[in-house]
Amino acid sequence: MSRLASLDAPAATRHGRGRSLPLRVGTRGSPLALWQTRHFLSIIGGFCPVMKGEDAFAEHVISTAGDRIQDRRLADIGGKGLFAKEIHEALLDGEIDFAVHSLKDLETELPPGIVLACTLPREDARDAIVLGPVCDPPDPADPLACIPRGALVGTASVRRQSQILHLRPDLRCEIIRGNVQTRLSRVRNGDFAASFLALAGLRRLGLEIEAGIVLDPAVMVPAAGQGIVGVTVRAADGELRDLLAAIECPEARAVSTAERALLGALDGSCRTPIGGHARLRPDGRLELTGLVARADGSFLLRHRVEGAPADAARLGTELGDRLRAEAPADILA
Repeated sequence: MSRLASLDAPAATRHGRGRSLPLRVGTRGSPLALWQTRHFLSIIGGFCPVMKGEDAFAEHVISTAGDRIQDRRLADIGGKGLFAKEIHEALLDGEIDFAVHSLKDLETELPPGIVLACTLPREDARDAIVLGPVCDPPDPADPLACIPRGALVGTASVRRQSQILHLRPDLRCEIIRGNVQTRLSRVRNGDFAASFLALAGLRRLGLEIEAGIVLDPAVMVPAAGQGIVGVTVRAADGELRDLLAAIECPEARAVSTAERALLGALDGSCRTPIGGHARLRPDGRLELTGLVARADGSFLLRHRVEGAPADAARLGTELGDRLRAEAPADILA
């Protein structure tokens, strides 16, 4: 069976007439990116059983500038969009049918002709600290105290840097780039006393044991979209958009909409430390926390709003406007 029109899942049959298999999926080549892509394909396979197996999809590994340039901060080479630019181009040129991303790596405003068609259930959004051999075992009452005074911490994120320096101004931060395994090895080898990684990535790779400290969002506000996998398609591809809408996670869509609206309202550069974390509370209300700061940790502003999930975009915009109004002019310049 080689046509989506022959699939036994109703949505796929209804919306996929005339499209040949395999469908081409674009992805970065890191172990984490490949895990996320294959996880997404397994979800589609569960929804449309005929779309299981090697013949249903073809992976297209695409090298991005963000992957190739490892010795500079993203802010210095063009921002987070460098993890997606070549993938966007392949999508618009018709070389792939859809693309799988870590949502935190996607620009707030996507290129014309591309839409975020699907968000998958969020993994744990928290940041983790990987501890090197010079660190003591963490004390739950004061976990950051295990990092020696004046120690060197590796991070390429100004968001993480600003918050750790606000909490521990005695520490020093230097850039660390590369995939999860590369960062872990540099900490083990003593290049850094500690480093940050997203807990979601560690969990997906079966490396959660490497998380020496897990930071509650009340202590360190995560990046907008952290822990969420997003799938992009061409805006004109109504068949795939409808198919992907059927596997969308409504909770992930609500929280990511709020967080991305917050980013859009702040419109800060990649040199601006910005954090955004939304969650659905047990009572069904959406709670959104936003943060702006100086990279050196000398200033940090955090606010929170809540409302109905249906108002996610409005809540994000209003919180972003409030943070912008209260922050010093130089922070978001």
